[in-house]
Amino acid sequence: MSGSPGICIVGTSNAGKTTFLEKLIAEFERRGYRVGTIKHHHGDFEIDKPGKDTWRHARAGARAVCISAPRKIAVVRRVEEELSLEQILPLLGPVDIVLAEGYKKADWPQIEVCPPGRTASLVGRKDRLMALVGDGISHSDLPCFGTHETGAVADLIVDFWGLK
Repeated sequence: MSGSPGICIVGTSNAGKTTFLEKLIAEFERRGYRVGTIKHHHGDFEIDKPGKDTWRHARAGARAVCISAPRKIAVVRRVEEELSLEQILPLLGPVDIVLAEGYKKADWPQIEVCPPGRTASLVGRKDRLMALVGDGISHSDLPCFGTHETGAVADLIVDFWGLK
């Protein structure tokens, strides 16, 4: 893996991945790390509102549309095929850690968020799973954390990547 170190937060739909990720982002930011995130989405998406200028540009046929403001920038670009995490990393700019939501087939280390009390049907790659997160879960081979233990999960990630 080149660029910033990263972890995929994986799990079934409605397992609580986004909620846990919000807490983990806040924990890393509190510790002074610059966090970048990548969200995997199945299918098409729109981030612009119909009728707005950039939406109109895209509808007119622009292959890439950028909106820039004094404190933010966004680019929407059509691609021929889905980009890999490694191809997306340079788009994030200078960050210390990347937290990706989804990408359960990726080669990155994974932490799986499990619904309460359910670890029987893990969806992450067995060779990439480094921990499980969920309330009332247990596993014989992996460290398990409750959803409130974001500090301990952040410690695990910091130790895994040797971050300072």
